[in-house]
Amino acid sequence: MTNKKSEIYGGSPCGRVPVTVLTGFLGSGKTTLLNALTTRPEMAGAAVFINEFGAVGIDHHLVERVDDTLVILESGCLCCSVQGDLIAALMRLHERMSRREIAPVSRVLIETTGLADPAPVVRALMEDRLVSARFRCDGVLTVVDTERARAQIARHREARVQVSLADRLLLSKCDLASRAERMALERDLEALNPAAPRIALCHGEADPKHLFGGGLYVSGPTSINASDWLSGQRAPGRNHFHCTPHSGRVSSFVVTLDEATGWRGFAVAMGEILTHWTGRLLRVKGLVSVAGLDQPVAVQCVDGTAYAPVRLTAWPISGPLADRQGRLVFIGEDLDATMEADIRARLACLPGDREALRRAAVAGLPTRTWLGQRMPLAPRPGLVSDAFMIQPRFLGEMPARV
Repeated sequence: MTNKKSEIYGGSPCGRVPVTVLTGFLGSGKTTLLNALTTRPEMAGAAVFINEFGAVGIDHHLVERVDDTLVILESGCLCCSVQGDLIAALMRLHERMSRREIAPVSRVLIETTGLADPAPVVRALMEDRLVSARFRCDGVLTVVDTERARAQIARHREARVQVSLADRLLLSKCDLASRAERMALERDLEALNPAAPRIALCHGEADPKHLFGGGLYVSGPTSINASDWLSGQRAPGRNHFHCTPHSGRVSSFVVTLDEATGWRGFAVAMGEILTHWTGRLLRVKGLVSVAGLDQPVAVQCVDGTAYAPVRLTAWPISGPLADRQGRLVFIGEDLDATMEADIRARLACLPGDREALRRAAVAGLPTRTWLGQRMPLAPRPGLVSDAFMIQPRFLGEMPARV
């Protein structure tokens, strides 16, 4: 029997505790939302981590719920010096649960400072082996001040990155902005992050069931709605957001993969793309049609880090993704037309399996773990029929598509 609590927490057979990163620029309303969430009965099993920035911690005094599962990280910004403290705090939380000093924690909420880049936080959750074996990143929630966000996004890179990396954009103080201001902000958010659903907060509150389960970070099969997760495909062209000359430009574009791809060639090509444009690609997410598989594979990369791919149960039966063509949403800073054309060319001309494995020997390839996935070999011309998928005994070259 499925209860309301398990639906909200998105329980997984892997048994790892979901971690949600709550971010947003200074004064956006993060603590107000956190207060509202922690007082709800279905959130009783959640642990709360608050990142303080400054010589004296103040924010945690504004949180009404203070107990054994409230952790204060006050030695700096989470995206800088506190990253090690976060990992240590998560491990201490797990140890206390193991020793039954505290009740089992069903979710962890991490509130960052208003100046934090959430990418290093997510990367720490995914890359540290001890942490990733016990916790999983469930998504990034970014609170956006409807009244002031446009000015903040134009001036501060941190605000742009927070919006770009969000799985959910939570609009606060909507009653203080005019209809014209809100529509202008919607256009800016669409340009920065076309893939993130936008949820209006009511007096700083929202139903938890609309906030959690926004990421595809759980290994193994998942029934998450692919159309909802990859909603960026609704903007098939190129979106631009222009800022002041000194702040750079954030833009996004969508690459459609017309044919099923060989997995190893795709994995290596994506790794080379992430390496070549490290620091400029903020996020890549998408669904891929892999040759030899009937189900789509969801992939996600943040700030040069590639997360474990997720094999979905089925393609959507309606909407743009019903055509079973793979789509990748690229979000980055200072992406020019030459860079976009190069990325498209690399994905249109994937190496065969043997060449892919040879190129994968390069040290530090971000997608090296993708090559360990159990995926079919890339088909060779002449070996595919309507009734059978014939696999060769040895890796062979597949001519590059033109």
